[in-house]
Amino acid sequence: MSAARPGAAAWDPLVWSRCVTREVRVGELGIGGANPIRIQSMTTTDTRDTDATVAQVARLAEAGCEIVRITAPSIRDAENLAAIKAGCLGRGVTVPLVADIHFTPNAAMEAALHVEKVRINPGNYADKKRFEVREYSDAQYEDELGRVAERFCPLVRRCQELGRAMRIGTNHGSLSDRIMNRFGDTPLGMVESALEFLDVCEDEDYREVVFSMKASNPQVAIHAYRLLALRLAERSDAPRYPFHVGVTEAGDGEDGRIKSAIGIGALLEDGLGETVRVSLTEDPVREVPVARALTARYQGARPGEAPPAPGEAYVDDLTSHARRSTVALRPRHGGGDVEIGGGAPIRVEVDLGPVPAAAESAAVEVAGELTRLGDLACEGLCIEVADEADLQRAQAFSEALSKRMLPVPLAIRVPTDLAARIASWADRVVLEIASAQVQLPELDAVPVEWSLRAPAPELASALDAALAAGRRPDLVSFQGEPPMHYLRLGVALLRARGLVAIPVALRHRGDPSVDSEAALLRAATDLGGPLCDGIGDLVSLAGMGSLERSVSLAYRILQGARQRTSWTEFISCPSCGRTLFDLEETTARIKERTQHLPGVKIAVMGCIVNGPGEMADADFGYVGSGVGRVDLYVGHQRVLRNLEAEAAPDRLVELIREQGRWVEPS
Repeated sequence: MSAARPGAAAWDPLVWSRCVTREVRVGELGIGGANPIRIQSMTTTDTRDTDATVAQVARLAEAGCEIVRITAPSIRDAENLAAIKAGCLGRGVTVPLVADIHFTPNAAMEAALHVEKVRINPGNYADKKRFEVREYSDAQYEDELGRVAERFCPLVRRCQELGRAMRIGTNHGSLSDRIMNRFGDTPLGMVESALEFLDVCEDEDYREVVFSMKASNPQVAIHAYRLLALRLAERSDAPRYPFHVGVTEAGDGEDGRIKSAIGIGALLEDGLGETVRVSLTEDPVREVPVARALTARYQGARPGEAPPAPGEAYVDDLTSHARRSTVALRPRHGGGDVEIGGGAPIRVEVDLGPVPAAAESAAVEVAGELTRLGDLACEGLCIEVADEADLQRAQAFSEALSKRMLPVPLAIRVPTDLAARIASWADRVVLEIASAQVQLPELDAVPVEWSLRAPAPELASALDAALAAGRRPDLVSFQGEPPMHYLRLGVALLRARGLVAIPVALRHRGDPSVDSEAALLRAATDLGGPLCDGIGDLVSLAGMGSLERSVSLAYRILQGARQRTSWTEFISCPSCGRTLFDLEETTARIKERTQHLPGVKIAVMGCIVNGPGEMADADFGYVGSGVGRVDLYVGHQRVLRNLEAEAAPDRLVELIREQGRWVEPS
């Protein structure tokens, strides 16, 4: 599927705008249309504990949550939604409530009587997941769709009669065996699963529908939502249905926030997403400010003039991941084997900003921070030279680093009239190109990066002028607004000029006017989105705190985007009323024991709804199977059943040892 500027019914990847959608009413609240992006969360209490659930709904509403979801795993839970709704209204809490349904159509029918919206999962509403392999003929598949429609129609009709909204919420971890056998564990399978249920809704002339395409892998989530948007645009010229966007089982702490920002932020950059839930393995109230910070950039107009069409797509396919194929760039002096591009991993650089005033003390400080990084590697430094005095300090800093045997490539951002002065000792020269009025020095002996900063409508002219003025660059970065759209435009322009193999640096500078969490989310969005598109050979952070902090953050973003693994990957659900043990405490215990295992993926799941399915993306699974009881998995295979939750973390460590994946912590 081509990425070349699809019509407005889908989205334009080069210009930010909110996509046009129909409005869906959830009680008195509107989703989509002209409404702002809505913030959601989910209770973690036992649904039959009315007082605790009402109290948590009230806390969420007070924090700014606009829609609250409550699990209803059985008809008794669904019946108690009436008492919960009454309790909320009695406390003056009027946020719409959503019933979360898995496996139990009778609970969905009951829940629709009491709450404003019902969420169903196409993977398990009419199908049971047994991980069975079966080939379906076309006739058999049509028979199965008829069975699905027969089971789903009563809920559609009830929601239509009562004025209830519905979310068709596909989860990557719980696709039905029927979908898995025909389409695989893929974004296409997720989309087909949802559209089968939409067909039933539209056949009944019911359109109060919101979609979600959630996955624990941000790449999968991004591609599934995009594919759904394109498929909906093909089906109808009418405004599409609203999207509820999120990355499920994102985990906790910084990693959970980074993973959420990568997946949710990339979609919001596409103008996709009318309501958001950040799924953290924490108190749900803590999800709300993260969601508000993520959506703040997209709630109003954003600056920027539409550029001329570049003539090429920035990637071949918006709905799958493939890293750009580039030629390798090797630093000239102190860089060791730190190649950029080619088959090398995506590199991590820290931009220190203006050249240090005291070269020796700055080198000592850098050496200390590099030592504290442990197994992480800072693979490049960048400093800025503004004048003759800076030039001398920069050379002294370079010599001080070399004297301490620090094999870190040093890039120098320098005015064009001083560039020739550093060509004999810099590892890379960074030249800023801000307009078509450019004169470039002859720098044949040193690698050169072009940092393009011209306004988007003038970017093509600036690039062409630079190409006419000097040799082709060895590395390119794009520094414009909005960051992701500007980068896409730049990469598309490179392709249009046959420069498809030039490595690209992703540069991000922290905004001092925003708080630390918002800065973290912006960095993860602006860097993680392109990485999921396959763009980026070097990640460079500036203004994000110390060198140590910047390097750690860069690696966490690379891991969140599934590009480079430095720690254990944890897939942990955000807890809900179905959770069968203390998920937050258990996840912390497991992380403490196993976070030193890079390349190992561990899923910590509170119940069986998504747990077994997510084993497809995890090496080991820790899944609630009963109150205080746990099953352990290796991939899809359940190998230990009904363990006591207290002892299960120790048994998980033993299982990792038995599978040959354990290493002793350093």
